[in-house]
Amino acid sequence: MKRRKGEERIVYQAMAMVMQFGLNMIVPICMMSALGIWLDRKLGTSYLTILFFVLGAVAGGQNVYRMVRRMCGGEEQDGELGDSDEDN
Repeated sequence: MKRRKGEERIVYQAMAMVMQFGLNMIVPICMMSALGIWLDRKLGTSYLTILFFVLGAVAGGQNVYRMVRRMCGGEEQDGELGDSDEDN
């Protein structure tokens, strides 16, 4: 059975979306964790890695939340909430 090009396109779009979700979570977590490790070594502390890991996870979750909102059509641009100077 031969697949149609439209079906293949949907599969590729879904794969790209899943990869985007993963990258939106992993990149902030890795960057903030690396910063925490570096600061712990530089300052001689042992808690900044955990703190920065949590901050990275929160930032990644916020990225994914914004992405889902955009995809579901509930899109409101960040700068448009209550910043309507043009109406006055």
